[in-house]
Amino acid sequence: MSKPLFSVISPVYNSARFLAEAVASVQAQTLDDWELVLVDDASQDGSLELAEQLAARDQRIRVLPLQENVGPAKARNTAIAEARGRYLAFLDSDDIWCPEKLERQLSLLKLSGASLVYSAYEKVNETGARSGRVVQVPSRVSYQDLLRATVIATVTAVVDIERTGPIRMPDIRKRQDYAFWLYLLRNHGMAYGVQYPLAYLRKRPGSLSSNKLSATWYTWRVYREFEHLHIPASLYYLGHYGLRALRKSLV
Repeated sequence: MSKPLFSVISPVYNSARFLAEAVASVQAQTLDDWELVLVDDASQDGSLELAEQLAARDQRIRVLPLQENVGPAKARNTAIAEARGRYLAFLDSDDIWCPEKLERQLSLLKLSGASLVYSAYEKVNETGARSGRVVQVPSRVSYQDLLRATVIATVTAVVDIERTGPIRMPDIRKRQDYAFWLYLLRNHGMAYGVQYPLAYLRKRPGSLSSNKLSATWYTWRVYREFEHLHIPASLYYLGHYGLRALRKSLV
């Protein structure tokens, strides 16, 4: 079997209400050279059974069930270890892609020579209703820029592992994606963004990312434990993080 160009990394946890829509958004891509790796993180709501049904209808979909809940970092790393594509794209099981996402980002990867690309995105509510609230992003971001503002949403990110070599997300319960993007920029240079929304980020009450105080604590941990910043620098960047988070909440 030939290797796909893209491997789509999707952790699944109690997402039976949303999973079919997320998978359909991958199947609707204008670029169809992909595999979808669904890692079920010990769901209890029928997500695993639904994932297996979807995989039975499309040979590009693989399902990896976990026996115990390990959290998004280990679930994503399980998928990354099994991925066969040159490019890794990330889609949580309750989010949605626009049809042209992979095609447009492949063009940017080739044009920029970057290891990491991202895009703007639009927020949707729990039922999937569009809010018109588009979160804009800069056309490029450096390591120092990213320390000040978390402009890369995981649902928009694509990594070229031919350029980065083998990769894993840090094993931390929250903000592992932020620590991951910082690692990539620190070691592999600038990331580039499509300034048109290519994904829909679903905002759900009670989701892992909805607790802002906890997210702030984990951001602090990223600065101190992963980036090894001194306390004054960590406080400086945390202040910028807070301002950016406030602006995003108002969009």
